[in-house]
Amino acid sequence: MKKILTVLVVVCALTLISFQVHAVELKIATLAPQGTSMHNTFEKLGKDIKAATGGRVSIKIFGGGVQGDEKDVVRKMRYGQLDGAALTGVGMGMIDPQIRVLELPFLFKNSSEVDKVYAGMEPFFKSAFSNKGFELLGWAEVGFVKIFSNKAIREKTDLKGVKMWMWEGDPLAKAMYDAMGVTPVPLAITDVLTSLQTNLIDAAYAPEFGAIGFQWHTKTKYMTDVNLVNGTGGIILTKKAWAKISGGDKAIIKNLIKAEAKKLVQQTRQDNLESKQAVKSAGIQVVTPTPEAVEELRQIGKQVRTTLVGNLYSQQLLDMVLSKLK
Repeated sequence: MKKILTVLVVVCALTLISFQVHAVELKIATLAPQGTSMHNTFEKLGKDIKAATGGRVSIKIFGGGVQGDEKDVVRKMRYGQLDGAALTGVGMGMIDPQIRVLELPFLFKNSSEVDKVYAGMEPFFKSAFSNKGFELLGWAEVGFVKIFSNKAIREKTDLKGVKMWMWEGDPLAKAMYDAMGVTPVPLAITDVLTSLQTNLIDAAYAPEFGAIGFQWHTKTKYMTDVNLVNGTGGIILTKKAWAKISGGDKAIIKNLIKAEAKKLVQQTRQDNLESKQAVKSAGIQVVTPTPEAVEELRQIGKQVRTTLVGNLYSQQLLDMVLSKLK
């Protein structure tokens, strides 16, 4: 009996050691503050993945920008300090600039067009990110971007003299500002609220839900209700981290993330609709540009598309995206 018990103890110990060796904790970062749909999605994914894999894979979430701006997050992923992230198009563009073709000004008229293009382009971008050493596991768009300002902006001429925030290191925003004749103030996204408070800037851009999440709406007076760009985003892991996960668990994780990402996109769109009303309730005055002003901005958007060919993406890729809209 003693020998049997000894054998059982050894077997259990070896099993525990084996489990500990093969258990994988994925360190995931997001700018999304706690309580937002994005953060909640990762909390749910963490629980679901741990349960579905029998504890072999778990997630540790770093939310609210505690790991720094997206350039910091991308750098940490490359150095192995983070395993993955939910990135906006800016962060994704630091890995593969081609992804920014999905954020061209006035590319999409509505969410149906967004869904159509994303579905058609997903295989291309999954392959592109794989070639860069990352796994694109799901989309996580942030929605149509609006202008929040302390001056009413109804048309292009109103932008003159406005100290407009530009996400530091964003070539697409720089091209758009150049075309609009705006002199930007480049800052990390984590510095925007303080900069609004100190009047270093007097305007910033974000979807309604994002502006509320970062509290930018508390330091601005107007929202220009025009869909400048559709802010894209994605859930990605480094291939190094992905390689640590067994084939069976990879399939489980892919299915879980795909399902949650789809729900997240729909929830984000609902959040933005509800946040638009919340913005009004907070005293923000909503400014609606005239059709002529919107058309002028659309023409600027077309100019930007051409400007960025050969810099962020090829003409072939731009044509491929535009063909999905026909």
